[in-house]
Amino acid sequence: MIEVALLAIGLVLIVEGLVYALAPSLIEDLLDRLRTLPLETRRMMGLVALAVGVLLVWLAKTFGA
Repeated sequence: MIEVALLAIGLVLIVEGLVYALAPSLIEDLLDRLRTLPLETRRMMGLVALAVGVLLVWLAKTFGA
């Protein structure tokens, strides 16, 4: 079980690192745009991302990961 958690964290760090390494100016633009969104919209985006993540983990476990 710990192996799966470490794998998941490693994959997240790889994706995050690639984004910052390949397009740091785009990240700054994205953060500026996020600051202009209302707090409730940002919260809803976070909840949707959380739900999609849970769904993906559930699907992976269902199919044998």
